[in-house]
Amino acid sequence: MRAPSFCSIAVGMERTHLHIVGGSSRSRAEQAQIAFALGHHAEVYSELDELLERSPGEGIILAANDTVTGGTAGLIRRLGEAGVSLPVVITADGFTINDVVDTITDGAMDCLVLPLELNALARRLQRVSAAAGPLVELRRRQIEARTRINQLSRREHEVLECLAAGKANKLIARDLDISPRTVEIHRANMMTKLGAGHPADAVRLWMDAQLRAQTMPAPVGTMPMLRPQIVEPISIAPMQTAAEARMSSAPLLRRA
Repeated sequence: MRAPSFCSIAVGMERTHLHIVGGSSRSRAEQAQIAFALGHHAEVYSELDELLERSPGEGIILAANDTVTGGTAGLIRRLGEAGVSLPVVITADGFTINDVVDTITDGAMDCLVLPLELNALARRLQRVSAAAGPLVELRRRQIEARTRINQLSRREHEVLECLAAGKANKLIARDLDISPRTVEIHRANMMTKLGAGHPADAVRLWMDAQLRAQTMPAPVGTMPMLRPQIVEPISIAPMQTAAEARMSSAPLLRRA
């Protein structure tokens, strides 16, 4: 079967804003040239701090695997702390199977082997863009929830965690070794800071703050180290947290 040409792949592609960060200046320039050839807009950043100064609100981040200390997990954490929820694709000269599994598990959408190849990048960007919506929304909710929850005092945070576990005020008071009246005061302050009009709203924020993306590695035969540039996209699906499972216990929340 004849492989599709670049023209057939490029037709109908939406213009994407690519943020290329980390790696050597030559590598960044080569990636930008390919992005421009595909009709996309590209900006390059020598380090993550330059990107965070811009705080981009759209596009896809192509980040070198050694951009920050802590690898992909550290990168995703830094982006989240800065309020950036864009999908991330990690680039490197090569990946082992374990590298790919770890990278995807830590929150990246995909792995790309350098140097990039025109047609392969076009196909992969289409698929990443199509799959990115749910993940970006997941991260946006997580970032917003964590920002609100970080405003809470230690005791207010403890009360919220107990409330999310379905505990009534008397049980919270016993667990925290404080009076029920003190629990009511902390709970009222917590609700005000979170902007929650109902206990269920506060619990939902707590649940959103715990959200993670459950990702499955691509089949071994499509790992970049074995077949560079033909890695199939990784499927992204929300993972039900323990707190979400407890939400089915509606009487507990109503009792609170």
